[in-house]
Amino acid sequence: DLSLLRFISAELTRGYFLEHNEAKYTERRERVYTCMRIPKELEKLMFFGIFLCLDAFLYVFTLLPLRVILAMFRFITLPCYGLRDRRLLQPAQVCDMLKGVILVICYFMMHYVDYSMMYHLIRGQSVIKLYIIYNMLEVADRLISSFGQDILDALYWTATEPKERKRAHIGVIPHFFMAVLYVFLHAILIMVQATTLNVAFNSHNKSLLTIMMSNNFVEIKGSVFKKFEKNNLFQMSNSDIKERFTNYVLLLIVCLRNMEQFSWNPDHLWVLFPDVCMVVASEIAVDIVKHAFITKFNDITADVYSEYRASLAFDLVSSRQKNAYTDYSDSVSRRMGFIPLPLAVLLIRVVTSSIKVQGVLAYVCVVLFYCGLISLKVLNSIVLLGKSCQYVKEAKMEEKLFNPVLTATPGKPAGKQQGTFKSTQGFSTDENGSTSVTNQPVHQKENMPSLLVTSNSDQFLTTPDGEEKDISQDSSELKHRSAKKDLLEIDRFTICGNRID
Repeated sequence: DLSLLRFISAELTRGYFLEHNEAKYTERRERVYTCMRIPKELEKLMFFGIFLCLDAFLYVFTLLPLRVILAMFRFITLPCYGLRDRRLLQPAQVCDMLKGVILVICYFMMHYVDYSMMYHLIRGQSVIKLYIIYNMLEVADRLISSFGQDILDALYWTATEPKERKRAHIGVIPHFFMAVLYVFLHAILIMVQATTLNVAFNSHNKSLLTIMMSNNFVEIKGSVFKKFEKNNLFQMSNSDIKERFTNYVLLLIVCLRNMEQFSWNPDHLWVLFPDVCMVVASEIAVDIVKHAFITKFNDITADVYSEYRASLAFDLVSSRQKNAYTDYSDSVSRRMGFIPLPLAVLLIRVVTSSIKVQGVLAYVCVVLFYCGLISLKVLNSIVLLGKSCQYVKEAKMEEKLFNPVLTATPGKPAGKQQGTFKSTQGFSTDENGSTSVTNQPVHQKENMPSLLVTSNSDQFLTTPDGEEKDISQDSSELKHRSAKKDLLEIDRFTICGNRID
């Protein structure tokens, strides 16, 4: 018997049982818990990654000058030892000297760039122009970084390539000038970024700073609603680490310039402090919201950030071996897109122009400060290496570290590669059960030349996630879609953000 009263009564008294769809609601609850775990897991990854960048950045100021001095000493005293070696200098020493010469040349070239004139030129522009300029600078920084490390790698390989091979390059000197030009232009670009941020800090109504901070939230719109896989999210996480560390250095430069203008009055530092906190807080908030919704929309668990942390630890441990395949700072540059040389040139230029060293006491303070930087670098490296060994052990990646799988060509599977490595010593376990890194695996000498030619990336990158395998597809689908890659099989020579599979 249909009636309005009966319909209202049914609406008020009808019931339902959520347990009839238990799996669905359990999944929704897990999504909520995942979003709640994202801030903690993401910040643990960011914290670890920022200290990796700091370690590579401090290396330029502390150990690199000492390594250059040792290389020059070996070169000067070479007649005393004779020419028993075929090489005048070891490849690592050649790369160190090239880095040192590039730093010195670019530092003197930066003296011809007037920071004050650049500041007043940018300050005379309108707010909208400055907002557009800042966005263009961010894009240009990513583009020039993606090409810059390739230029540096080409220089290092050209300078250290075995001479008996057929020459297939334009020479070391052209590559060297290309590297100097890149570092100089990238340093100027970062200087314009720092100057624009300094103008935003010193504007009266802070409107430009507010607009620039709101630009971070526009990044959420461009990222959240796209499809992401674990490899793509890994590249984005590395890019966020690099961006956050670079912003910290830019804020340090802004504070140094402002404190110099106010005769190092400590009261002015408290005037800058709220704006600095606003910039840092907006970066953290944007990263948390972005990663939380990306993982939600793509059904990625929060445990993936521990895998990312293990992969970065894997890079660190593998590059700390006695005869590693690459320098650690270059490994960070390739993985995160963070190139310390231009930023170091700019920071040295700003510090030397802001702080005047006069008198014996001032030079003593400089020496003590340098010793403190070396102590900080060594302490940071020791702690990072210990934590990295712990992460690698937890991820069960020891055998992948010392038994790399090399592929001859991108199209052939790894199992068909004939060249192998023999590991004599790897992770040594002491009586207490702790794991430590010992010597580099011994290579088969007869296979070494072919391995150097045929491997097209640092192939010892493997994945902590053993469950993810290549997916075979039909021949028609292969034309449009590449097979899935394990997390750490991403080419280390690919700057994150430059290529997304």
